[in-house]
Amino acid sequence: MTLTTIGLLVLGLILLVVSAEWLVKGASRLAAVCGISPLVIGLTVVAFGTSAPELAVSVMSAFKGQADLALGNVVGSNIFNVLFILGVAALVTPLIVAQQLVRLDVPVMIVASGLMLVLGLDGNISRLDGALLFAGGVGYTWFLIRQSRRETSEAVKLEYAQEFGGAKEKPSHWAVNVGLILVGVGGLVIGSKFLVDGAVQIAKHFGVSELIIGLTIVAAGTSLPEVATSVVAAFRGERDIAVGNVVGSNIFNILSVLGLASVVAPAGINVARSALVFDIPVMIAIAVACLPVFFADYQISRLNGAAFLGFYVAYLVYLIFSSTQHDALSSYRMVLFYAVAPVTLVTLLFITARALRRRRAALT
Repeated sequence: MTLTTIGLLVLGLILLVVSAEWLVKGASRLAAVCGISPLVIGLTVVAFGTSAPELAVSVMSAFKGQADLALGNVVGSNIFNVLFILGVAALVTPLIVAQQLVRLDVPVMIVASGLMLVLGLDGNISRLDGALLFAGGVGYTWFLIRQSRRETSEAVKLEYAQEFGGAKEKPSHWAVNVGLILVGVGGLVIGSKFLVDGAVQIAKHFGVSELIIGLTIVAAGTSLPEVATSVVAAFRGERDIAVGNVVGSNIFNILSVLGLASVVAPAGINVARSALVFDIPVMIAIAVACLPVFFADYQISRLNGAAFLGFYVAYLVYLIFSSTQHDALSSYRMVLFYAVAPVTLVTLLFITARALRRRRAALT
């Protein structure tokens, strides 16, 4: 491990933060000019742009036959996006959840996650499976844009005025805003590459396996654009972009990133048994848990954010114990499955029941 490696990490982090600011600024301004709501911009332009590192890493890994890295990157990134990114962003400021996320986008994320498990049950996501996933991604994006264009310009202007003080509509801003988006996305991709390269070198220096690198170092590294973008959006008060970016990125990762990676892989992507019995089910459980949390008050509170971060730490500890076959693995697994999981399930059911009672009371 050299100073060059550490330099890559620092340079990558700086590029990520600066580029995220440019991307959020350009995307939010362009949304008003185009008459598209901030939520849809977060679910599409920003989400796809910040998922570019996952796309590059997964496609290149699949093409080179590194299936564990490609699959681990997608699954690990989706877990990281919800638990870590929403956790950190919610600690910055409670995040408002648009009703569309609860009614449409989170259910799409759950279905996509479940479809990934079903397609991988035979131990392989084939090229045909990948084409199916990718087609779903194209269809989802088309539907979002089509629905957004049905909104009236006045409704979009009002949303902007309420959320971040109105929008500029001079035609000359088109070039500037598009330029900010392009430079922001480019900086995010380059910054992520620097950071991931440095992180992987450090991981290999300490003898960490490829699967764990994919689920943790690479997943977190390629998700740092989402971290920077969502946190910056939270600071700027653009909370539709902060939450929509995470949900949109997760959908994009499964449908487009994994789909395209499976198509270009010579024999599809092999799915390890450990991913089938633990990592993918964890990803699905987290996606399902988003529904009651988002539905409760249509916001992610600071307490929710702290809980998300706690669950991510617990997941990392499990991965470390599992990869090293630590003596505490068996006891830790029992605590997770027989104590933490049931308590979490009961809490989510309670939150859902309370939210439903409030909705009924409001209607009477």
